[in-house]
Amino acid sequence: MTDDQGTWHEAAALSALTEGEPYGIEIGRHHVAIYRVGNEYYATSNICTHAEALLSDGILEGCEIECPLHMGRFDIRTGEALTSPVEIDIRTYPVRVAGDRLEVCLPV
Repeated sequence: MTDDQGTWHEAAALSALTEGEPYGIEIGRHHVAIYRVGNEYYATSNICTHAEALLSDGILEGCEIECPLHMGRFDIRTGEALTSPVEIDIRTYPVRVAGDRLEVCLPV
């Protein structure tokens, strides 16, 4: 399904998303990291803007993901780069729960 933001894609079963454990997935040309914090779900680009490491291999603390390579941190709600050495924000994507699945909206 397409809307003015992009196209919705099935990303994961809710049962596969464990709180505090980032989940990486590729959807077409997009590398996406999915996060569960309590009963909330978030999705960002899975590629660190500093050194192209997979953020899904990093450590999630609250709403901050730490890159496994150089320990820069991003806010998963906004994509904001929070600590050195990262300076460029990561992209965030809308998510929605559809039954027992999580969907993510990606640009066309």
